[in-house]
Amino acid sequence: MYMKKIKDIVSCLDGIQIFGNAEKEVDGVELDSRKCGSTSLFVAQKGVSADGHDYIQKVLEQGCRAILCEVAPATYPADATVVVCPDTHVALGLVASAFYDEPSKKMKIVGVTGTNGKTTTATLLYKLMMKLGHKAGLFSTVANYIGDSKEGAKQTTPDAVTLNKQMAKMVEEGCEYCFMEVSSHSVDQHRISGLDFDGAIFTNITHDHLDYHKTFDNYINAKKGFFDGLKKGAFAITNIDDKNGMKMLQNTSADKKTYSLRAMADFKAKILEHSFEGMDIDFDGEEAFMQFVGKFNAYNLLAIYGAAVCLGFAKHDVLVALSSLTPVDGRFEAIRSADGKTAIVDYAHTPDALTNVISTINEIRKDSQKLICVVGCGGDRDKTKRPEMAKEAAKGCTNVVLTSDNPRSEEPEQILADMKAGLDAEDMKKTLVIADRHEAIRTALTIAQSGDIILIAGKGHEPYQEIKGVKHHFDDREEVRAIFNI
Repeated sequence: MYMKKIKDIVSCLDGIQIFGNAEKEVDGVELDSRKCGSTSLFVAQKGVSADGHDYIQKVLEQGCRAILCEVAPATYPADATVVVCPDTHVALGLVASAFYDEPSKKMKIVGVTGTNGKTTTATLLYKLMMKLGHKAGLFSTVANYIGDSKEGAKQTTPDAVTLNKQMAKMVEEGCEYCFMEVSSHSVDQHRISGLDFDGAIFTNITHDHLDYHKTFDNYINAKKGFFDGLKKGAFAITNIDDKNGMKMLQNTSADKKTYSLRAMADFKAKILEHSFEGMDIDFDGEEAFMQFVGKFNAYNLLAIYGAAVCLGFAKHDVLVALSSLTPVDGRFEAIRSADGKTAIVDYAHTPDALTNVISTINEIRKDSQKLICVVGCGGDRDKTKRPEMAKEAAKGCTNVVLTSDNPRSEEPEQILADMKAGLDAEDMKKTLVIADRHEAIRTALTIAQSGDIILIAGKGHEPYQEIKGVKHHFDDREEVRAIFNI
């Protein structure tokens, strides 16, 4: 159990004012007013939909006597301690790190950012370290791990308190490394403030999250902000085949490294041969078979290889261990029926990711094999990508089934109408629109013949559909196996 004096955990902050007894001890840092007790430090943050300052009186009534805020309450009990700082978003990470004894400085921390490939890259780095005999932790979209212990993941990058609390557990459990996805939201909202990164990887950047960032430049700058904040002595690896890849390195103090499938780079790879079973890849002159499919996965593997080398591991040892690993759940996950159909479940939920998966399948499939794509778009998210998603599916597939994804608060029919706006008359001739996802998947698998490939895109590992604020159990992989009767 942690117990710290307020003065000790806020000493890292600039421009603060302390009202009350700074010698008071607290046993937790809380963002959620409902979790605050008499010995908690409540941090009031101004959020997108709510302002934590509005809950200060509530936590005081609950007995909480330590507050960190930007604006001091008009009145508060005489025995309360109030710390006022310029920005509680920045402060939270620094305070949480100090409270948990700076756990990120006690492990090697590597963050992965980009539109696509974050989950695969971070997860495989974690698995690679474990395979090489080093205990590691993971924060990812799919699941979080402390060594072999798996925990559910609620968001791509957790809040700063959760990050530091979990990292402290990783240190206690003997983890030497921690790998994490770093979302653009988490950078913009300072969730990674106070973390001591030893390395960073940039995968790529394409059209996504404009509902939040508003412009593509803002989105790029959020990713770049992660690299700008790296310390001297860390490494920064970027994909130079992405047109915005070098922008990530413009203002970083870290050791700059590059990777590429097309150009001269610090880490270079070439796909020699590929099938639905995997790829033969040349990594800097050494050939290895990887149990992954597609150019996008070759990029992920190359980034992982580069990061491991930067962490001090021998190239050959890295490739031997990588060759034994298998794909992450819901990422190009192939399920085959007894009568020769192949369903591929993939998380592709952006136009670029969908294009990459479709292109990969088309490079491998024979002319006699049809490619049928089941795809939808999420509600309450970037609407501008909806017609693009439908267009990319129609462009690269024999048949398309437009369906529901996670409609959230929106009506599925409206989302589908937005998607259909991207299709012309010819596209519509090969397109079915079936709002019910179960029925859409069943229809696609039924119309497929032996040898055909059915791509079910958008949800990947997710075991639910979110409709009107309620998460209903729904797993694309379970649906496929049930219909295939396997």
